[in-house]
Amino acid sequence: MRRHVLILAIVCIPTVSAEFPAEPTDQVWIEGATFQMGSNDTYPEERIEHVVTVDGFWIDKYEVTNAQFARFVKETGYVTVAERMPDPDLLKGAPEEMLKPGSIVFTPPGDEIESYANILQWWSYVPGANWRHPEGPDSDIEGKDHYPVVHIAYEDAVAYAEWAGRELPTEAQFELAARSQRNGERYAWGGEELVPDGKYKANTWQGVFPLEN
Repeated sequence: MRRHVLILAIVCIPTVSAEFPAEPTDQVWIEGATFQMGSNDTYPEERIEHVVTVDGFWIDKYEVTNAQFARFVKETGYVTVAERMPDPDLLKGAPEEMLKPGSIVFTPPGDEIESYANILQWWSYVPGANWRHPEGPDSDIEGKDHYPVVHIAYEDAVAYAEWAGRELPTEAQFELAARSQRNGERYAWGGEELVPDGKYKANTWQGVFPLEN
């Protein structure tokens, strides 16, 4: 059976149902494959390289948008994790200012980084930040219907996927899709070069992270 996979900013895999056409125009078919998953050369959490076999599946071409998620919320009344009051029993010892609904926002520092081991220098917990207010309570998503929805926890992604008649993809499925059927090459666009022919092939941070892009 062919499976349908949906992507959130967050990513999902829908199950096949009567609502999904045999070859939906907003999805792309990923052929099943046996490939080398992971990497021994980059981040520790991507180790150890190992061989994985994945059956073919459909996956959305684009991330789930603000408009799509808003429809889900309107029809179900769902409240995301970032919009709920945190449970103090799960955050024992947390400062009082942290015990408010909110989420983590990227906040580039203005000076040099003291230690790259401390990511709190460029990520901040912002009360009032959520999918409706991505940069904090004074921000909004007006005019951004087609932007990917953000500040979505795993629990939220599962709830959306169930509502849409779908499911979240496995890590192996998502990596196979991201590899563009290329096996063993460092980059999805092929080869070992980050900037082939002097041109970046993806949205890549350029400069001194996280001070200057």
